[in-house]
Amino acid sequence: MDENTIATVNRIENLILSVRGQRVLWDMDLADLYGVPTKVLKQAVRRNIDRFPSDFMFVLTRQEFADLRSQIVTSSSPQWGGARYQPMAFTEQGVAMLSSILRSKRAVQVNIEIMRVFVKLRHVVSTHKELAVKLRQLERKIEKHDESIEAIFEAIRQLMTPPEKPRKRIGFDIKERRAAYGKRAKKG
Repeated sequence: MDENTIATVNRIENLILSVRGQRVLWDMDLADLYGVPTKVLKQAVRRNIDRFPSDFMFVLTRQEFADLRSQIVTSSSPQWGGARYQPMAFTEQGVAMLSSILRSKRAVQVNIEIMRVFVKLRHVVSTHKELAVKLRQLERKIEKHDESIEAIFEAIRQLMTPPEKPRKRIGFDIKERRAAYGKRAKKG
């Protein structure tokens, strides 16, 4: 990979967000990557809306858009400033579908890179899931071993501790005398 491709891959990774439990790219970010105005991208999508079911592309609700703008703090930011319409969010399948309506050479190259990034993200997520499962299995084994090891240490401690022998006190023991006195009293 050359430096431009690496920069594009890193940039795309940073642009992918999670919205409504799906990984998406905003229309404005895609338009920027494709080198077209956002208005042109949205217009092309609207003209081919039958190619974009809700699992390919969705428009943020007014509340989601308001929440998003409030997180950015100001509506005059370069990214969101002056936006009158809620942004479109494109899933991986939606981005793939964009390649069929935006046919410039740059759009094709960008789509290829975006698909590679989505595949890389799936691989990373899959690897993390596998590691999480292995970690849980290891924790269970360690817990069982910890209990066994603790029992072994307790047994060793008991073996190392000499048994306590009752010490005889020096001098006169009242208990012995009472016991002896009690026997005489019963006889008499």
